Amino acid sequence: MQTISRLGVVGCGLMGSGIAEVAALGGLDVLVAEGSPEAVRSGRRRVEASLDRGVRRGKITEAARDAAVARLAYTDDLDGMADRQFVIEAVAENREVKTGVFAALDRVVTDPEAVLATNTSSLPVIDLAVSTQRPAQVIGLHFFNPVPVQALVEVIPALTTSPDTVLRTRAFVSEHLGKEIVQASDRSGFVVNALLVPFLLSAVRMVDSGSARAEDIDRGMELGCAHPMGPLRLLDLIGLDTAQAVAESMYEEYKEPLYAPPALLRRMVAAGRLGRKTGQGFYDYTA
Repeated sequence: MQTISRLGVVGCGLMGSGIAEVAALGGLDVLVAEGSPEAVRSGRRRVEASLDRGVRRGKITEAARDAAVARLAYTDDLDGMADRQFVIEAVAENREVKTGVFAALDRVVTDPEAVLATNTSSLPVIDLAVSTQRPAQVIGLHFFNPVPVQALVEVIPALTTSPDTVLRTRAFVSEHLGKEIVQASDRSGFVVNALLVPFLLSAVRMVDSGSARAEDIDRGMELGCAHPMGPLRLLDLIGLDTAQAVAESMYEEYKEPLYAPPALLRRMVAAGRLGRKTGQGFYDYTA
């Protein structure tokens, strides 16, 4: 089995930056691609700020931070991915955007054994696999936010994914990234979101109907069910636009009412109240 030392990460937002950080701390040579020089600068700041927080909190040493920074490189040109042995796509949860990235990676990555993985949280992996000429080497790899903290990764083979790709991916995740694995079928939502999303949407419906305030719903689940974070605070952390996109994808596949985005969620997204990243969601973060 090929030893993987060169990782590519496409996208350096909340998820991509976390994946890049964990991989660099794990000793990998990491190249991060973004769509513009400005996005590259923003992504670099995000990764380095997270590493600095790790030092301040005693999670990593200054030497480990400096070594990780040295292993990270950034580009705004996907052609730079040509020599990568494993590439993880972590761009917006949009089918057209993701298939475009995979078609480009298929043309660019020269290693015939390279694995192309998607961090999609709800889209069918097969849709991305068939946008390439190497569907046997495309697989789902769903991380959880924040990536440096959350131990779990879902591994999702498509119908076309080869057994060898599955074995190599599982070894990469456990040995290089130090993550725990659950394997799921290529069905929208996989394991975690298939259970979590209806719960989150139910909390939104309770607010929308006036059954309870956001604060009381969250406090009830935190104290009554020992959840570390209530569902509405969690939605603010995930991003309401991301939650809506996931719910829409799941509803498209299953046509079950429990997956349909509630009217309040749609209106908040339309208003730009997306949660922590915009300063306002179910809670106000501007202070």
